[in-house]
Amino acid sequence: MSEQTFVLETAGFDARFPNQNQTRHCFQNYVDYYKCVHHKGEAFAPCRQFFKAFHSLCPNEWIDRWDTQRENGIFPARLE
Repeated sequence: MSEQTFVLETAGFDARFPNQNQTRHCFQNYVDYYKCVHHKGEAFAPCRQFFKAFHSLCPNEWIDRWDTQRENGIFPARLE
């Protein structure tokens, strides 16, 4: 039986968000990811950093709500 190794990663320190409350950090990484994808495409490797960060910091319910808002054109931030 082979043993699987899992690597757990979380968002690193970002000096823009020094407080314990990481809500804004979560939202900013979500926005940065979709801006990056819009300008560089999903194949652009550095965009993955934002993806990993917001998936690490944000509750799934928030991500689902924001995805729905983007699909409906009512997301509260510009992603261009």
